[in-house]
Parts: sequence; C-alpha cells; structure tokens
Amino acid sequence: MAPQAATSIGPHQHAGVLDGTADNSASIPTVTTPACTPSTVTEPVAPAVSYWHVWTDAEGISHQSRGSVQGLAMNSISAGAAAQWIGPRSQGGMEVLFTVLPPGWQGDWHENPAPQWIVPLSGRWAVETMDGHQVEMGPGEVSFGGDQHTRTADGRRGHRSWTVGDQPAVLLLVQLGPGVPVPEPPKAG
Repeated sequence: MAPQAATSIGPHQHAGVLDGTADNSASIPTVTTPACTPSTVTEPVAPAVSYWHVWTDAEGISHQSRGSVQGLAMNSISAGAAAQWIGPRSQGGMEVLFTVLPPGWQGDWHENPAPQWIVPLSGRWAVETMDGHQVEMGPGEVSFGGDQHTRTADGRRGHRSWTVGDQPAVLLLVQLGPGVPVPEPPKAG
C-alpha cells in the first residue's frame, strides 16, 4: 500500500525554510526557461523537503505550520557514491531512538523533551497544538518538535498526540543536543 500524505485539519499552513549551502560541481538536472531573447537559459531544479514544524510563539502558545528544507545541492555523499540531492548538515550531540505507540495510544498535553526530528516509519499518528491545529501523519512525512517553553493555557501545554487506526505508529526520533542548530519556525507567506 502506498504511503498517505499528511492531512492538515487546521487553518495554519505557512511556508518556512531551512537553508544550507553545498558544492554544485556534479551534474545537475536542469529545466529550460524562456528568456527575453530567442536563446534559452537553463537553471538547476533542486527539490525541497516538506515537514510539519511544531513551534512556540512569543506568548508561549504552540502552533504547527508547514516548513521546507531547501538549499539541497547535487553532490556525492562519499567517495565513489553517485551524486544525489544533499541537504544542510546538522552536526553536534544528537540522540537517535525508536518509539512504538500502540493502537489506541493517547498522550496527554506535553512539550517535546528536546528539539527533535520525528519520522513516522509505519502506522499513523496525529498531533494537536495549543492553537487547536491538528495534523495526521504517516510514512513519508516528517515533523520537527520545537515546542519547548510553552505556557499553560486552558489546561493545555505544548501538544498532545495519539495513534490513528488499528496499527501501532513506529517513529524514529533524532533529538538535538545543546548547540545543534534548529530550523526557524515557518513564517507566514
């Protein structure tokens, strides 16, 4: 069965950017665009990687918006490897862990324990932020949990999450340590 795309249930979809740079010395796919003269100009077409970003505003309320990892460049990841689109690298202390949320699992309101990337490997799960925005995700989707430092409002703090359907949700988490750069919350576009 093909992975399903994330379903946004709330009204707050904005585009954010995580940018990076890399060497573009390898062969890059191009698209031809019309120019003002009879000749044409070719430009590289770099992909962007979409993700859901859970973040805290200045008033301590959590939100989630669409973000985009951009700045991918065509390079070889190691000597002898074929060129591929590679995004910005994060370096520093990180922890990688797997978690399995059983069918019917429901988490109470809480903040992410550290800024973290969350990658669903199988099953489906949903996240609701303090502003009421709910997003359902499954394999092929990515989320960034950056809702630290929220305040309690109407009995809510951070976010809550739960499994969707009758299968467990298997998640891969990459928790970022102190000093590791985190993406900026997406801005309204």
